[in-house]
Amino acid sequence: MLPAGAAKKVTIHLNEDTTARHDFLYNEIFSLLRERGVAGATVIRPAAGFGSHHRTHSVEGDAALREHLPVRIEFIETMEAVEAVLPALCEMITDGLIEVQETTVVKSAKRDERQ
Repeated sequence: MLPAGAAKKVTIHLNEDTTARHDFLYNEIFSLLRERGVAGATVIRPAAGFGSHHRTHSVEGDAALREHLPVRIEFIETMEAVEAVLPALCEMITDGLIEVQETTVVKSAKRDERQ
């Protein structure tokens, strides 16, 4: 669980079909974050997007454009944890963007699973 206070929010913008060594890149990044003990991460699949080429890719577009849909991975962690995992993420990203923002954790709560 994250302590209240200064933290960093990392957002990774990828294409759903970008491959890596053994799987799609977003899956490999998600696995890396779990292995490294990141407090939590979310994979978000937007309905549409475009990149530097300015071609719109949409779930409702033609088949060729549906194959290149955007994926976003977000996580919030302590500054130290982000600094520790960032070099590995930078090495993995062959086509995409990594964004880091300073943020503040106001409250981090975990539901008691005995209830």
